[in-house]
Amino acid sequence: MQRRYSQYTVEQLQQEIAELTEKAQKAEQMGMVNEYAVHQRKIIMAKSYMKNPREYRRGQVYEIDGSPSELFEIDYMNGVFAWGKRKSKQGEVVNDEEALPIALLTDQVE
Repeated sequence: MQRRYSQYTVEQLQQEIAELTEKAQKAEQMGMVNEYAVHQRKIIMAKSYMKNPREYRRGQVYEIDGSPSELFEIDYMNGVFAWGKRKSKQGEVVNDEEALPIALLTDQVE
């Protein structure tokens, strides 16, 4: 039975990320787009468990990894997920509410 990432130590998470990265590279080389995407999402989740969710607070705005034209404003935290609104750089709300793993939140803007 597989354990949850919340039960892993930092070292185990680093090892898991290394293994998933290798699997993702192999899947990409073989043209297995769906398998590659699954491994990438698992990597993001493992990286999220290496971060401290207490450092993220309501009202903070972050850039989103892989989405340079959008920002994310946190409404609340639930584990390693930040719930909030995606906004354009001009401040227009793009969608009402969504959850992002905190590993996708890069530089704090405000």
